[in-house]
Amino acid sequence: MDKEKQAQKIQISDNIAGGEYANATQITHNKEEFLLTFLNIVPPTGKVVGKVIASPGHLKRIISALQDNLKKYESIFGVVQQADSPKDEIGFKTE
Repeated sequence: MDKEKQAQKIQISDNIAGGEYANATQITHNKEEFLLTFLNIVPPTGKVVGKVIASPGHLKRIISALQDNLKKYESIFGVVQQADSPKDEIGFKTE
């Protein structure tokens, strides 16, 4: 059977099935990979709610998909204004 026609079973861990809210993201990289750290900052504290490590090539596909989806969203709901960073608003520092 052709690889494109084979169904893939994707599982989700119980601890992430409900999702997490993130209002800040920290992005770092080296030559081989990008690390996206998602944070939920609620003064006076914050917590890491997820981490994603991706290759540069895959990150480029993620960015393309996000741009495409944002364009579709804005065509339906209007232009989205970029939000201020929560850490800039309250002086929160990640450690």
